[in-house]
Amino acid sequence: MTNWPQTKVNPIKESDKCFGCGPKNPIGLKLKFSWDGKEVKAKFTPGEYHQGWAGLVHGGIITCLLDEAMSYAALYSGANSLTARMQTRFKRPLPIDKPLTVTGSVTRKTRRLVETKAELKLTDDTLVAESTATMFIFQAEREPRVNA
Repeated sequence: MTNWPQTKVNPIKESDKCFGCGPKNPIGLKLKFSWDGKEVKAKFTPGEYHQGWAGLVHGGIITCLLDEAMSYAALYSGANSLTARMQTRFKRPLPIDKPLTVTGSVTRKTRRLVETKAELKLTDDTLVAESTATMFIFQAEREPRVNA
């Protein structure tokens, strides 16, 4: 990860079209995260357009939910970051149309890296998938305006 190319990232430009959280992305997940000072949390109900095998949520969508939670945890901890490495463990198949909660938190933070974890659970607290990630901290090309 020390050999990553220099990448310019503007966290403002087109952020409303993010696949995970962008409100203006017509095919996105439109996740809205809350932050309690330690953990991010969002609710999501996957539908028929999120399936892989008939009636089951695609693993890529599950992974996206977890990645987005970990990215938001890093962001709320004060780090603009990009996922450098991610490991996901699927605990059970996930049927479509089941309400979910995804949570994420920071487990370790250094000057250049943020380590995170996330969980995806059904409303009865059944664990569907869990993930860990190492996020590369980048300097934003342009810092977000506070009262835009």
